[in-house]
Order: sequence, then C-alpha cells, then structure tokens
Amino acid sequence: MHHFRRILLAGFVCLLMSCGSETPRSRAIGEAYVGPAALPLRNELSTRSQIVATLKHGEKLEVLQTRRRFFKVRNMGGSEGWVDAKNLLSAQQMAAVQRTVSQANTLPSQGRAAVFEALNIHTEPNRQSPSPFQVAAGGSVDVVAHIVAPRVPYRSAVAEIVPPAPKLPPSKKSKRKVRKTKAEKEPPEDENAPVAPPPMPAPPKLPENWRELSKTDLEGDKPGRKDDWTLVRTSDKKAGWVLTRMLVMGIPDEVAQYAEGKRITSYFSLGEVTEEDGRKKNHWLWTTLAHPLQQHDFDGMRVFIYNVRRHRYETAYIEREIKGFYPVLTKTVEVTENRKTLTVPGFSITTEDKDGQRWKRTFAFQGNRVRLTQKEAVDKPGDRSDTPLISQAPPASHPLPEKSLWTRVRKLFNR
Repeated sequence: MHHFRRILLAGFVCLLMSCGSETPRSRAIGEAYVGPAALPLRNELSTRSQIVATLKHGEKLEVLQTRRRFFKVRNMGGSEGWVDAKNLLSAQQMAAVQRTVSQANTLPSQGRAAVFEALNIHTEPNRQSPSPFQVAAGGSVDVVAHIVAPRVPYRSAVAEIVPPAPKLPPSKKSKRKVRKTKAEKEPPEDENAPVAPPPMPAPPKLPENWRELSKTDLEGDKPGRKDDWTLVRTSDKKAGWVLTRMLVMGIPDEVAQYAEGKRITSYFSLGEVTEEDGRKKNHWLWTTLAHPLQQHDFDGMRVFIYNVRRHRYETAYIEREIKGFYPVLTKTVEVTENRKTLTVPGFSITTEDKDGQRWKRTFAFQGNRVRLTQKEAVDKPGDRSDTPLISQAPPASHPLPEKSLWTRVRKLFNR
C-alpha cells in the first residue's frame, strides 16, 4: 500500500513539473511596425509555407532574427514567423506616416479627383514603399499637395535599427614550417639558360588634377528618372501618396474639353446660375500644368463663366506662363463700388516672379468680371517665418495681369 502511494505521489509531481514548464521565448533584438494594409506571417522562408497570422497596418512587432532581407518577428499575440523587411516600418517612419495623415487633414482641398482602377496609397512617394490604404475603382479622393520625387529603390529603415550579426573571429594561420630539401633551396645553374631582362622602371606619378582631366562630356551628372506624386485624402480621413497620372480631376467634361492637352491641377466653383429649363451651371476657376515633372504646381490659371443667353462657357480671365504653387483658396472678398462695400466671391493664388519672390494675389469675382484687389509677399515654405512680409494694394507701376478679351475690346470702343 505504501509502495502504491509513493508511485502515485511521484506521478503527481511529474505532472506538475510538466505543466509548469514552458518553451523559453526568444529575446528581441529590435522592434518594427507593419507597413501594408495586410501582411501574411509565414512560419518558414517560403511563399508556399503556412501562414501563421495576418498582420495589420500599424501593428507593433518584435524582431527576433535576420536573414538577408527577411526578418523573423513576433507580434503581441505571441505568433512568430518570417516577413520581408521592405514591408516593415521603423518607429520613426511610423511617426512620419501619422504626421503626414494629420497634416493632410488640415490642408485645403484643391479639388476632387476620380479613380478608375484600384489605386494603392503609399506611405512615401516611392513605388516600392508600403501601401496601407487603397482606393477602390470608381472612388474619389481630395488632392491636397504635389511633389516631384526621383525614382529610386525603396530601402526600409528597419535594417538600421537592428544590430548587425556578430563577426566571426579571424582564423588563425598555422605556424608550421615546411622544411625544404637542399635541391629546392639551391637550384642547379644552367650556363645556357637565357638571362632575365632587367626590371621595369617605376611608372610616373599621376598629376594632381587627374580626376578633372579624365572626365568626359558623357560622364556628367545625368538626372535620373522622376515621378509626379500627389498627396491625397480620402473621405474617411486617410491620407498618403499616389502617382499623379492615375488621377483625373472631377471637373465637368463641358469645361475640361478646353484644357488643350494640359493637366488640370485644381478647380473650384465660383458660384452658379440657373438656365431656363431649371438646370444649374457653375462658374469655374481652374489651374493647369502644361509639362510634367515641374517643381511648381501649375503654370496657367483660367476663370470660366457660363453665359445663360448663349448656353455656353466663356473665358472671363486667363493667365499663362506663370509659376504657381498650392494652395489655391476660394474666399469672400469685400469691394467698394459707388461708395458701397459689397461682399463678393473671390479667390487667391500664390505665384513666383523671376527674382524668386512669391506673391499671394487676391482676386474678386463680380458678375462676369475678375479684378485684382490685393497683393502681398510671402515666404517660401521652410523659411523661418510664414507670416506675410508686405500687405499692400498693387502699385500703379506694377503691370496688372492680362485682361480678358471682352474687356480689351470694350475699352477700345470707348476710345
């Protein structure tokens, strides 16, 4: 009986020890965050291996091991597996993504753009960067900013925060000496053997400016390939970068047909009128860009008015060959006419002159007329101060912008 109790007690102790033992967790060597919207976590380094878990954008991971560009990671749920490092973000990159989203939600919209195919929204202006969001085919986004970025390979910053693998100690060479025989030490002399030529003299030293002398016209700095990128904002307050050529501005076709092959970069409604049949038509302001890959956002501006009597759109104001920058803003403007102060629709644009100075000009849209009401100098982005330097009316010596054709003809008849 006592023997049976001892056996039972020993088994119970073994059971407790087996239940209390756990597999030791691997020590983390770094941390990272998931970049794309969904990332499969696989148990082996193979695309056909089993998927352990599906990670979501922004999920925090612990880096356990590295093997070339692949990382073994563990999520907060304890699942471990392998992922590609290009799909991971560092803590600094994740903070930059959140900062971009918050800033994009504060910038004014430059127009609504349509998407005809499913479009990936990237974290950075790079084709290979992670895309945490996607716009479905037939959807639309708000355009808020524009940039020209070089087409370069994407490099994840996670590899910089993970410590490199320890280097192996150099192998020790054997100090064993090989004894040579007497025949090997002193080869026999041959009187008929040819005499070796004398050694070559040392070559002359290179001149100090050898780098400049070796350059050719073909070795100049060649600009790499670049892409136009647009910062967009979705209706659910998500934001990121997309290729500009994938967007089509949502201005009506009856106005867009006058673009003359130029890309419409922004558009705004300046009011509306009603036709006899009850249809409503808008007056439009748009900006266009003739050539891609420009550092400025637009090089032309135009105001269309809808003529109810002729049932067509006509140009009320136009400017060409300018350097314009976002944002283009619509606002109400106060004008004085016949000693009365009126509040009318208006807009403001920022352009740069030949000297590199940027000016913010405010226009009033009254009836079918567009006139300049204010001009103020502003700093470029990145300067210490973002406040206007000067606030003044346009001087008399300053040439006013180009007037519409109807205004010039009417002035000619008045003469």
